[in-house]
Amino acid sequence: MYRPQIKVVDCTVRDGGLMNKWQFDEKFVKKVYESLAEGGIDYMEIGYLSSEASFSREEYGAWKFCAESDLRRIIGNEEKKIKLSAMADIGRIDYDDILPKAESSLDMVRVACYAHQVDKAIDLAHHCQDKGYETTINLMAVSTVGLRELDEALSDLAKSRVPVIYLVDSFGAFYSEDIDTLAKKYMESLPGKTIGIHAHNNQQLAFANTIAAIINGINYLDATLYGIGRGAGNCPLELLISFLKNPKFKVRPLIDAIEQEILPWREKIDWGYFIPYMVNGVLNQHPRTAMACMESENKNKITAYFDQMTAATDLL
Repeated sequence: MYRPQIKVVDCTVRDGGLMNKWQFDEKFVKKVYESLAEGGIDYMEIGYLSSEASFSREEYGAWKFCAESDLRRIIGNEEKKIKLSAMADIGRIDYDDILPKAESSLDMVRVACYAHQVDKAIDLAHHCQDKGYETTINLMAVSTVGLRELDEALSDLAKSRVPVIYLVDSFGAFYSEDIDTLAKKYMESLPGKTIGIHAHNNQQLAFANTIAAIINGINYLDATLYGIGRGAGNCPLELLISFLKNPKFKVRPLIDAIEQEILPWREKIDWGYFIPYMVNGVLNQHPRTAMACMESENKNKITAYFDQMTAATDLL
């Protein structure tokens, strides 16, 4: 009825923070933490590891940095209830800023990179492993990568010590047949490694593509509460948990967290299915232009945005 190898990673605070510069208060993060733990979720990705020399705390909230003092405020004095993860971008964190695992509340560091950065990602992930952390490498924007470049990147990753490699649909451009093809390629190219999926929802396919990934044997699954995330957002966690048959998962605590903490943000920021994000997904483009449109006074002038983005293409 279920596959015990499957691990679910919630990215609510980390990916959702891309919409508000991680300006979530302590109450929000604590509620997410408690609800995920009660719901049986395997990992909570609580934010990014970033250098304070590169980003200002006056502009960005605590979860852009995941300092140990901030993490301890969420956990409290009790034993940690769920494994915690943070993401590290190449060039945005100094190696010396990453504490040894014995001094940190984090369990896993996920290194995000593009195909041309794989060598740097492997070096950073190995550094984190040597400090005692679980690691993944999340290979972003695969929908824009040519076959030869992807083969080279996967070949390098196969030689690494990193145990989990993610297929990331950064632009929400993939269909289920793409997931079928890429899942097979990743598994053939990365023997002995676990494959993960991180899907964006530009074309309302993040959940469907995650299901396709599960069918194809992918075992690390990313999702967020109510799909909150950059641009069109992500696979909704409550949908995914309702689909999975593992009896350890409970949906009600997730619904409660959505009611208490996610819905109020729905009144402040726009994520999820909107036409500008759909256009970018179909065109296989970064959502930055759609996000700029959605944050402007012209957010509802969707025909003008469509015409602007498709003026030089016959794709739509």
